[in-house]
Amino acid sequence: MTIRRRLAIALLPVVPIAALLAQAPAGAPAGPASDPVAQNLNLRFANGIVAVAEEKIITVADVMQEIGPLIPQLRNSARNEKEFQEGLERLQDDAIQNLIDRVLIVKEFRKDEKRQIPQQYIENAVSEELAERFEGDRSKFLAYLRSKGQTIRDYRREVEENIIFQYMQGQQRKSQSIISPVRIETYYNENKDRFYREDEVHLRLIQLTRTDAETDASLMEQGRMIVARFKAGEKFEELAKQFSKDLKRSKGGDWGWLKRSDFRKEFSEVAFSLKKGDASDSVLLPEGAFILFAEDRRFAGIQPLDEVRDQIERVLVQQMGRAAQERWLERLRRNGYVKYH
Repeated sequence: MTIRRRLAIALLPVVPIAALLAQAPAGAPAGPASDPVAQNLNLRFANGIVAVAEEKIITVADVMQEIGPLIPQLRNSARNEKEFQEGLERLQDDAIQNLIDRVLIVKEFRKDEKRQIPQQYIENAVSEELAERFEGDRSKFLAYLRSKGQTIRDYRREVEENIIFQYMQGQQRKSQSIISPVRIETYYNENKDRFYREDEVHLRLIQLTRTDAETDASLMEQGRMIVARFKAGEKFEELAKQFSKDLKRSKGGDWGWLKRSDFRKEFSEVAFSLKKGDASDSVLLPEGAFILFAEDRRFAGIQPLDEVRDQIERVLVQQMGRAAQERWLERLRRNGYVKYH
């Protein structure tokens, strides 16, 4: 369930707190000592402390809480134990860096005393977490906090910091949302091969399903009657709603844009021999008769810039956002206090 409320300090959506916090079962301690993954971490960080960022100590348990939901997927995708262990170390290192960055980002937010997260947003987020994750059972919620060694005040602060973290990242992304037309055109000219497309047809279809009472001759005759009505001026869309027996009947037989590779062999040559606005004669197959209509056509080649402008803009926004965020984080890391153990 997405939280749609907006912070008073900026028009940025608050993400669901459940998505930001680890999904450990209520009442279960994070990173038990018997867990082999936790043992691996404890071997790397013998005193249980992974790093210190500003005044915050980052522990093995913190890292376990971050990577716990990702371990089953890693285990399933790893081809052997060596690959699993290498992937696990990468997960751990990424989690450690993310936890450090979170501390530095929160510090950056708090530099400006005028910036505050409204208390009502924190209260609402905690209430939603209680309802969704603990089924509204406050005793389960308190048991979970005890298992983590947290007070309610600690938990509220964690929720607030998660909101700050998402807000600050969002602000960085938003600052990169304007892309100049020149940059878009340059990207297009340098990457034209990416915008090649196959022949495509916007297809409508009428399917006349064979029944025990139908013969080839009766199906073909019905098809000729429908095609004659189309040629006489009736809209194919309306004929499809009246006669077609396929799943797209209510949409006038509209199958949208299709490439050659999307078609059965029996239909491919017929569909791509049609000009825009043409309908085929009936195509007879064991399951029935089919009439194809080309609502529109696109021919193979490089798509024009105007057709892919929005797509290029999204790609560039993502690229620039990642680069800007990495520069921002590097600055915070240089100016912050971080000690790795």
